[in-house]
Amino acid sequence: MHSPDWDDLRFVLAVADCGTLSAAARVLNVTHATVLRRIQAFEEAHGGAVFERGAQGYRLLPERIRVIDAAREVAQAVASVQNLMQGGTGTIAGQVRLASTDTLCQSVLPGFLAEFAVRHPEVRVEVMQGNAHHDLARAQADLALRPAMKLPDDMEGESPCSLGFAVYGRAGVNGWLGLGGILARTQPSEWMEREGHRVVAVADSFQVLARMVAAGVGQCFLPCILGDTLPGVERRTEQGQRIKVPLWVASHGDLREVPRIRLVRNRLVEWLGAQSVGLAGDGLFAEGNTG
Repeated sequence: MHSPDWDDLRFVLAVADCGTLSAAARVLNVTHATVLRRIQAFEEAHGGAVFERGAQGYRLLPERIRVIDAAREVAQAVASVQNLMQGGTGTIAGQVRLASTDTLCQSVLPGFLAEFAVRHPEVRVEVMQGNAHHDLARAQADLALRPAMKLPDDMEGESPCSLGFAVYGRAGVNGWLGLGGILARTQPSEWMEREGHRVVAVADSFQVLARMVAAGVGQCFLPCILGDTLPGVERRTEQGQRIKVPLWVASHGDLREVPRIRLVRNRLVEWLGAQSVGLAGDGLFAEGNTG
């Protein structure tokens, strides 16, 4: 790649990461007009649009996602060459977008990220919280941490541990809370449907359900990492069998060997494996304890 092309590509990558011309201009310390001119130059030189322009900013076209990811690898390679020429050592750097559920984002990932940031400060992890599965094919995430019995056919990953679920409730509370939204397709929800329990309220978030259980609204299946921490709430093993669901660290196959993504994936798999007893509900989960 000739230097003019690479120089324009820096601007394309900035817009892809920032989402707007003005934000990219601030990052690059140039004017809005300069960013627009460079984007147009790159698209004209390479025969097609990279972004879809809309009221909310610049959205990367789905067919250009792999091009952008390859461009990020070029950026990293250029940075490594510069570092080596200056007497340093090649390092893995860049951003990795990690999608997960609200429970895992709030209860599990902070401990991992605290350790990862110390060991690999050049890699920035962007956490994307949501119970709906992020569409990795549309550049919304590079990695996903999800509990699931199996992965979709277009995904590859590793399951270093399981996430344990059990029924929790306050003494004297016998009504049931239902699992709505995306949670309606989970193993705990399937168990409740088979049992035919009367439901007094429904929520689409285990974080919300945990608060409802703590308030005495009803009893419910919860991840043990949540239920075991609720004051005044008991685990009711007699209400149903314990459920354990594999916890996957996954991505699309063509992203597996991208160095920064591989680094985050391998470290996360290693960290989760060290936490397997607590995550499965066979012991108290202590965030940050890797012993």
